[in-house]
Amino acid sequence: MGTVTDYLAAREGENQKALEHVIAVARELVPDATEGESYGMPALLHRGKAFVAAMEAKQHLGLYPFSGQILQGFADELGDFTWSPGAVQFTAEHPIPDDLLRRILGERIARIDAQLDRKRR
Repeated sequence: MGTVTDYLAAREGENQKALEHVIAVARELVPDATEGESYGMPALLHRGKAFVAAMEAKQHLGLYPFSGQILQGFADELGDFTWSPGAVQFTAEHPIPDDLLRRILGERIARIDAQLDRKRR
């Protein structure tokens, strides 16, 4: 069991289900993602780079794509959510729509791949 698995197992109820859903979508997009930690958060890693974390806070849940540039590109679609350049707040009752979640995560994957592929040249 990795840190993401352990973290999710310690959550309860609807929050646990909502966080598990985010991680399940991320794993669909990156089936070989590994579990690790970044910025003190349990995270999925893609090619060794922090890809996504989903965490529970007192009043909300948070999606962290480990980039300060990605969410700005979805600003129009994030209008109903509280967000900053590095995180989106959501709740189990008001989750991030799957289509939007997949596009946010897809953008993070693309940026990791581009960064690492540039280094290989």
